[in-house]
Amino acid sequence: EGKVAGGGGQCQEGLHTHLYRRRWVIVLLFSSYSLCNAFQWIQYGIINNIIMKYYRVDSFTIDWLSMIYFVVYIPIIFPVTWLLDKKGLRVIALCGCGLNCCGAWLKIASVRPDLFSVTFLGQTVCGIAQVFILGMPARIASVWFGPNEVSTACSIAVFGNQMGVALGFLIPPMIVPNVDDLDQLTYHINVMFYGTAAVATVLFILVILGKECVKFCTEHVHD
Repeated sequence: EGKVAGGGGQCQEGLHTHLYRRRWVIVLLFSSYSLCNAFQWIQYGIINNIIMKYYRVDSFTIDWLSMIYFVVYIPIIFPVTWLLDKKGLRVIALCGCGLNCCGAWLKIASVRPDLFSVTFLGQTVCGIAQVFILGMPARIASVWFGPNEVSTACSIAVFGNQMGVALGFLIPPMIVPNVDDLDQLTYHINVMFYGTAAVATVLFILVILGKECVKFCTEHVHD
């Protein structure tokens, strides 16, 4: 019969840690919702002039849509770290991915020139989600992976965040053209927000359906 690993993730002498094959799916799933969150961080800033025109605000106000990610990080990182230690990865993953999804849907409700405050609220929620997400790569690597795979797992997990930033620079200018017609601009912004919300929702559902990670120590067979 298998035995569960101790709190430090180490097995008793004569036992070895069984690693699940789905660990690669888990790290790729994390990388995907990290990508989605990072994409939302920069999606306004890269089309700054268009968003300024649509919401009728100045450039500094638009810059706050990116800066809010860093502002909320400072006070929230400490309780999130405590929660990660006390409740584990699944709770943090559900919180991070759920908040990212909620923020994306709030932005859809903000597609009207007089609703900048709603879009700012949605971005703030996504910024809070980022605090949950950024603390997870090292813990995922240590809980799900063996000692020889930790660096690879961390690299894959962090890669999603960087790819999200890159796509945030690339995709919004392709979806939202710089046009003067307000109705046309509303349509294109809606396309961007609905696409992001759809991806965030699918990822949240996958996280909900995922199973909690447990490492099992099984009897080591000696020759």
